[in-house]
Amino acid sequence: VPFAGWTLPLHYGQGHLQSHLHTRRHCSLFDVSHMLQTLVYGRDRVRFMESLVVGDIAELKPGQGTLTLLTNEKGGITDDLIVTNTSDHLYVVSNAACADKDLAILRDRAAQLQATGSDVRVEVSDNALLALQGPSMARVLQAGLSDDLAKLSFMNSITTTVFGVPGCRVTRCGYTGEDGVEISVPAARAVELAEHLLGVPDVWLAGLAARDSLRLEAGLCLYGNDIDETVTPAEAGLMWTLGKRRRVAMDFPGAAVIMAQVKEKPRRRRVGLTSVGPAIRPHMAILGPEGRPVGRPCSPPPYPHIPGTVTSGCPSPCLGKNIAMGYVEAAHSRTGTKLTVEVRKKQHPAVITKMPFVPTQYYMAK
Repeated sequence: VPFAGWTLPLHYGQGHLQSHLHTRRHCSLFDVSHMLQTLVYGRDRVRFMESLVVGDIAELKPGQGTLTLLTNEKGGITDDLIVTNTSDHLYVVSNAACADKDLAILRDRAAQLQATGSDVRVEVSDNALLALQGPSMARVLQAGLSDDLAKLSFMNSITTTVFGVPGCRVTRCGYTGEDGVEISVPAARAVELAEHLLGVPDVWLAGLAARDSLRLEAGLCLYGNDIDETVTPAEAGLMWTLGKRRRVAMDFPGAAVIMAQVKEKPRRRRVGLTSVGPAIRPHMAILGPEGRPVGRPCSPPPYPHIPGTVTSGCPSPCLGKNIAMGYVEAAHSRTGTKLTVEVRKKQHPAVITKMPFVPTQYYMAK
């Protein structure tokens, strides 16, 4: 299917349900090379990055990464991305759908700082990116590493040789909620590495369909559906991405808007929903007990007349019921609140539910 200018597989023959469950029980390999990988060099690279994102990049230890947000002057989320501190540069992974605008923002800001004498430069990596996700990931990958994976915690990264392929950056993270890694590998040897991994019977290829249902079970946002430039970190439940020092300094784009929302409490919030019966899908209306919409328009709005909609939704393969995300007025956002979702012009009961829907299994080294 078309995706952000790429043609990507929905699944590889086993089917969506089998692929999803295999990832939860064993492990799967996802080709995520469509994502943008950039490298930021120069002695002013941290100051440069902190002028664009909300995270505390200066506090990252060597090899440590963080999920952070690019914000605009209105407090909206331009993209969510992972920034990792390496010995001599920052390694940044951005969403494919935002690649062009992100790169333009990075390059424009770099040019502004260079014009005032700052030392910073942005390079685009042509590496491929492979994600190995699932409970048997560590056993599979350890066989091809001289480094000890048991010492690599969630959101930490090393450069190493993987199954004979040198110069790979292995980051313990992923988009499924399982223990996993993302491997940035020289493009010319990506197929070789993928074939090594797929030589293990435990490893299946997985496509976009499983990637989407896995991330939704894990309560993770999809940019363009659950977050976008009309949504702030406070509304999206992503204030944990703001470093304490950054909150005090208020030196990131949109800081005044975002921190005012924190003080006054946002009027709408991202919530999880569960239901039984017909599947909940994006763009369906979220209604209160009186049948009144309690959500927000999805962006871009396919049905502008609907004031509130589901942003992500699917049947959960692990739970046997429907799961979804959406934005509702703060008064209706408490866990356990009973609402309805309009499916094919009929109202079906739904309940506000804590996320993640399925417990995450991120690995923390002892």
